[in-house]
Amino acid sequence: MQKLHGRKLLFVGFTLFSMFFGAGNLIFPPFLGAQAGTNAWPAFLGFAMSAIGLPVLGVIAVARSGGLPALASRVHPRFAAVFTLLIYLSIGPCLAIPRTASTSFEMLAPLVGGGAVRQLIYSAVFFAVAFLIALKPEKLTDRLGKLLCPTLIVLILVLFAACLIRPVAAHYGAPDAAYADLPAVVGFLGGYQTMDTIAALNFGAVIALNIRAGGIADEKQVVRGTIRAGWIAGAMLLAIYAMLTHAGALSGAAFPGGATGADTLTRLAHGLFGTPGQVLLAAIFLIACLNTCIGLISCVSEYFHGLFPRVPYAAFAGFFALASMVVSNIGLAGIITLSTPVLNAIYPAAIVLIALSFVPQLAGYRWVYPLAVGFTCVQSVLDALRQAGLALPGVGALLDRLPLAALGFGWAAPALAGLAVGLFLSRRTEKLERPR
Repeated sequence: MQKLHGRKLLFVGFTLFSMFFGAGNLIFPPFLGAQAGTNAWPAFLGFAMSAIGLPVLGVIAVARSGGLPALASRVHPRFAAVFTLLIYLSIGPCLAIPRTASTSFEMLAPLVGGGAVRQLIYSAVFFAVAFLIALKPEKLTDRLGKLLCPTLIVLILVLFAACLIRPVAAHYGAPDAAYADLPAVVGFLGGYQTMDTIAALNFGAVIALNIRAGGIADEKQVVRGTIRAGWIAGAMLLAIYAMLTHAGALSGAAFPGGATGADTLTRLAHGLFGTPGQVLLAAIFLIACLNTCIGLISCVSEYFHGLFPRVPYAAFAGFFALASMVVSNIGLAGIITLSTPVLNAIYPAAIVLIALSFVPQLAGYRWVYPLAVGFTCVQSVLDALRQAGLALPGVGALLDRLPLAALGFGWAAPALAGLAVGLFLSRRTEKLERPR
């Protein structure tokens, strides 16, 4: 029986890391470091839990469950259809894919100039390249894992080494008000913005496709290889995030006032290397964002091609590349503003689904998944609507009374309540249906 190991396993892990490590992964850790200052490492701990731990667990959960639709169907088939569609649209043309182009353009703008026309031209070229590479999803290990990922890591190591050799500040600065108290909680919530937990629920399918393309036919070995690739990608993310957080904390102390993580890194690179530093940083962002864009186009197109097999995969890839190009011209700030309420609506349900999957016995209780996830969705959707300014009268006050609501975890109590009620009803229903 052929197994995935050695260099092949490492390259598949590199591929998964490349798919994860895109726009949000580059801009949020340094911005966290700049804002948290002396509280950077407690904040980083929380960030790592949601931006690394949850995605790795998501890859494992989906691999063991046979795919996201199978896992979500434990709630209800209709929920699985709607939830999976929302996930793919979020990581697809609505949020994550456009952000790859807008973020990388923001880093190139100081070198080539900004403006709507230049951004439109850049996004057209960017998505054309991503589309052409994504046409062969089974070849991503050769193109991302073996080539672009190692190049990206080398460039990040150059930037980090410069921070160690020639630090731009002697120490971290004072934390901003948001990170003064409970920095780990703020960091955890900030990890949502990477979108990696919801992306993880889909990346497993493309990774499995690449493992099969490598000659692994046994499904147990495909699942095992996918899980091991998840651990490799998680370890790489941990190391890179730590480097970027340290770099951001130094940049925040030396060059305060950055509005985004892109600003934080731009000021750092210019302070270390001058104009060549901006070229280095632009290369890092371009490769990272292109990697993720290719992976996301592949995932979304594979999913919709599976739903509508008569429509060619290439047609979906082209459509999503074109749609993402249009959305990307909103700009980075607009996309982040739009993404926050959407992610806060989807993320809690994804977390609860992942958590429940690690207790296999719960799948045998009829009402546990529907009620635990259902109660969670009620709270998270209402809270997201409130953030978007669409809350019903009196709902906000009710949501604020939930335990942990002030910390951003108001969904936890409904999830636990749904779990408890689900267990009770399942056991009661089982007793009533048992033959006497």
